[in-house]
Amino acid sequence: MMTESGIMAIEEFQTALDWQASHAEQNGAPCTARVIRALAKVREGQTATGRRIANWRGLTLKDAMPLRIAGGLHYLVLTGRDDRLARVYSGQITDQGQIDAIVCDLVETFDTVLLPWLDGPPQTNEAGRSASIMAGLLWLAQRSTPRFDLFELGASAGVNTMLERYFFRLGETETGPETSPMRIIPEWRGKGSPPSAPAGFEIAGVRGCDISPIDLSDSESALRLKSYVWPDAPARMARIDAAIALANVNPPDLIKQDAHGFVSDLLARPQAKGTTRTLFHSIMWQYLPAETQGAITQAMELAGTAATPDRALAWISLETDPQTFRHELHVRRWTGSSDDGKPVLLAHAHPHGAWVEWFGDA
Repeated sequence: MMTESGIMAIEEFQTALDWQASHAEQNGAPCTARVIRALAKVREGQTATGRRIANWRGLTLKDAMPLRIAGGLHYLVLTGRDDRLARVYSGQITDQGQIDAIVCDLVETFDTVLLPWLDGPPQTNEAGRSASIMAGLLWLAQRSTPRFDLFELGASAGVNTMLERYFFRLGETETGPETSPMRIIPEWRGKGSPPSAPAGFEIAGVRGCDISPIDLSDSESALRLKSYVWPDAPARMARIDAAIALANVNPPDLIKQDAHGFVSDLLARPQAKGTTRTLFHSIMWQYLPAETQGAITQAMELAGTAATPDRALAWISLETDPQTFRHELHVRRWTGSSDDGKPVLLAHAHPHGAWVEWFGDA
């Protein structure tokens, strides 16, 4: 059932399942889509996992419930516990009835292993989204102090918290260390490229928060994160491997904290002169309760009233429009000027960073 809240409020199970499968297909993961569709048969079964799916409370799509169990099924392949889905993920098996049977048998066999995967939302930490975040930073750098103190909400394993270590080619604009194993080169669409990094452009520090942060230096934790990556998306799998390698050299700065508390604490800190304090996040806002969203927005807007050109405040978000399901890059900035806090739509982007459609100031 579609409600006035838009596509993120789909409550009816089959509608949500069909939408999630179609979304995977449209984003280059048809094999994962077939596994997701098999959950309809799992729901009819007598396993503990099937019963929990059948009695799910809340918004099926907003909770990303199909992706929770899909991650658990991928985990079975990655750990070598059972490799039957490997032929599905590689496209060798495409018959939906055969896939339904495989998935149902896996759930029966590994019921106790798969059931806990339904306890929390997927943590799809995707480095490709940092293309939009970096484009937003370059746009900001032309309009405020180009030395940034960054803070990420819902950082998960901190993959995007490491963006200063990535090489980016955004249209004609290049930035970041050329020798980085993480190379972010999306298809660039739209009106021109983002501005080049100005003199003095610097990411002075990056810190992230998550209510359940993942330690990429821990092999089991890294494997769990990798399980949420769609296996028929090889570029994404390569990026998570690169992020794991970088984190093992120098872990990202992460703390376990709720989003509102994190924002409140960072805004209470003294801000160094000559910096732009910048909050950023990607594809996580939808998971926050409305009251938390409102409290963070109020805190940022209040802090913005004290911003000055040499102690600027900014907010970069790559999030889902709940009505159109487009992923939109918005930037807000406060420098003590008359247009402070006005949201600027800079781009639309692929949910996993395959392309960016740049609007700039258009």
